[in-house]
Amino acid sequence: MLSKEDTRRLAQLERQLQRDDPDFCTRMGGGNFSVSSTGRPPLPLFILAAVITVAAVVLGVVGWWIATSIVATWAVITLSAAVYRLRRQRADTAYRQS
Repeated sequence: MLSKEDTRRLAQLERQLQRDDPDFCTRMGGGNFSVSSTGRPPLPLFILAAVITVAAVVLGVVGWWIATSIVATWAVITLSAAVYRLRRQRADTAYRQS
C-alpha cells in the first residue's frame, strides 16, 4: 500500500510517461501492468465455475437445497466474472487493432 505522497508521485510519473511516450503506454496495455496482454481467455475462471457447478449438482442430488442454492449462486457469479473479463479483453483487443 502506497502512502498519499507516493500515490501522488506515481500518478504524476504515469501522466508524464503518457505524455512522453503514448505508443509505449498503448503497447503495455494502457499502463495497467497487472492485466495480461497475451490475449488469453480467463480459462481458470471458467474451470473454477465448472467445478463449482459440479459441486452444486452433487449437493442437489444429496438433498442439501440451501447449500445447493448458495453454491449455484457462487457458480453464476464466477461464470459472470469470467464472461465479463473475456468480453472486456476482446473489446480491448479490437480497440488496439483498429
